[in-house]
Amino acid sequence: MSDYFIKALAYGDSLRVITSVTTETIKEAQSRHKTWPTATAALGRTMTATMMMAAQEKGDEKITVTVQGGGPIGAIVSDADTEGQVRGYVTNPEVHFELNAHGKLDVARAVGNTGFLSVVKDLGLRENFTGRVPIVSGELGEDFTYYFARSEQVPSAVGVGVLVNPDQSVKAAGGFIIQVLPGAEDAVIEKLEERLKSIPPISKLIDAGHSPKQLLDDLFSDGNYRILQQHPVHFHCGCSKEKFGNSIKGLGAKEIQAMIDEDGGAEVTCQFCETQYQFTADDLRALILKK
Repeated sequence: MSDYFIKALAYGDSLRVITSVTTETIKEAQSRHKTWPTATAALGRTMTATMMMAAQEKGDEKITVTVQGGGPIGAIVSDADTEGQVRGYVTNPEVHFELNAHGKLDVARAVGNTGFLSVVKDLGLRENFTGRVPIVSGELGEDFTYYFARSEQVPSAVGVGVLVNPDQSVKAAGGFIIQVLPGAEDAVIEKLEERLKSIPPISKLIDAGHSPKQLLDDLFSDGNYRILQQHPVHFHCGCSKEKFGNSIKGLGAKEIQAMIDEDGGAEVTCQFCETQYQFTADDLRALILKK
């Protein structure tokens, strides 16, 4: 099943909903970064949440999320656009622990709970919107829920999950975001809260083959929703040799010449996708001459 998300409204348009399956997308991220299981779960949850947040925006807007919880995984960085394109990386991909007391991957231990979750929205304006909140659990779903309530003043429920196979590949990944819109009745909120307590973990539902449409049925068993949009999701990195060349050019002629003299060239690796770019001595000389 190809990855995609669905945007919907529920209960008389009083709830805004996004459901998603991101299994193939997170598989790609795990393959590129060679993450160990707990790191894979943390990265996958963050990328899935980032993608769904970006899907709420319009036009060419882009969102970058940075999670720095103080744990051994280090920073998790992910960005996404409104077209379902997402990428991400972790500082320390080789992080894994025994299962926690609930029999699940111990993401909270890997992420930590002494730092911050930051969201930067590039809205095409002169200045970007930036929101920053403390990490409250390190489980990430709860942390994104707290971000919406604290930074954007929108009561929300965020569920993200990743299952990892014994061979470290990704078995299932996806999530949902439900947000309460102005005017929602208390009865609707109470019904939603009770439903969220009763349904299985999102990763288990996806592992059972549930699509984003079926996840809507899991969340709203009475069918009281209407679908607004369905859109593909995939891992995408827009890096290129030209972009890295421009970055090297910004170092200045003296620094570039030092690369030529000391190393005879340069090799650059993209943090987001692990693609390597080679710059020969001639490539670097051309950057010095380029105005």
